[in-house]
Amino acid sequence: MATGLLALLDDVAALVKVSAASLDDVPTQVAKTTGKVSGIVIDDTAVTPKYVVGLDPKRELSIIFQIAKKSLINKALYLGPAALVLGYFAPGVIPYLLMLGGAYLCFEGYEKVHSLFGKTHEPTEEPTEEMEVITPQQLEKERVSSAVRTDFILSAEIIAIAYATVADSPLMNQIVVLLTVAVFITIAVYGFVGLIVKADDIGVHMAQEKFNPTTRKIGRGIVKSMPKFLTILGYVGTAAMLWVGAEIIAHGLPFMHHPLESLEQAFSGIPALGWLVKVVLLALGGVVLGFIIAQVLNLGKKLFKRPAEKVA
Repeated sequence: MATGLLALLDDVAALVKVSAASLDDVPTQVAKTTGKVSGIVIDDTAVTPKYVVGLDPKRELSIIFQIAKKSLINKALYLGPAALVLGYFAPGVIPYLLMLGGAYLCFEGYEKVHSLFGKTHEPTEEPTEEMEVITPQQLEKERVSSAVRTDFILSAEIIAIAYATVADSPLMNQIVVLLTVAVFITIAVYGFVGLIVKADDIGVHMAQEKFNPTTRKIGRGIVKSMPKFLTILGYVGTAAMLWVGAEIIAHGLPFMHHPLESLEQAFSGIPALGWLVKVVLLALGGVVLGFIIAQVLNLGKKLFKRPAEKVA
């Protein structure tokens, strides 16, 4: 009996050693995954602050916390397990889901570019009906829902890329890496977003007379620079959305992926320039793809538009 128990303990110890050895690779895999999803993280960070613009400043951190909480729940409880299940039963589906998400990012990026630079000269029509009035609570709820929908797509891309990085690893590694990436990226993104939206309040506090002249000057500089910073961040987010979306699609299509690799090799002596050229080309490609998707959707709306009801 004792011998059997000792043998069992030896087996458990051996299993623990194997598991520990495999888990040693987790930090490396998490770091690798974080680097691959950096473009999506930049986009997520740049997009989110707009959802609190115009709302009660006292509610800003609460709103960001609500979005972050739902983002983490989506990553950890829905997207992560879904990636594991698909990876086990239908791994071939994941690249196509990634490409579908990439197409959505290109479309969203094109819509932003169009809204920023597109000029319409259509006359503004006077409203024929009374405008619907909503309460601040309803507006906050709508903003949170909209932010969570956008975050869900970006989170799906993050989890899918994370899974692709560890697809050949043991199941325990996959679970730990996906969970770690979900927690780390959520905290990093929304912690930074919270800092951005409260930066002007921090600047106002630093500009008070009780602080020394240098601190007050820095505080006033923060307050003055935040509008420009948020504008630049919006442009960066749009560019990131386009290049990430296009790159995801390009990686799923060999006839596009190989030219990108050749381009990087051509600039191997100047990696930074090669990266910049690749990003610009991908962003432009994302705009073109987004434009095509927008036209197809508009055509679909016209084809399936219900005829106007005749008034007796």
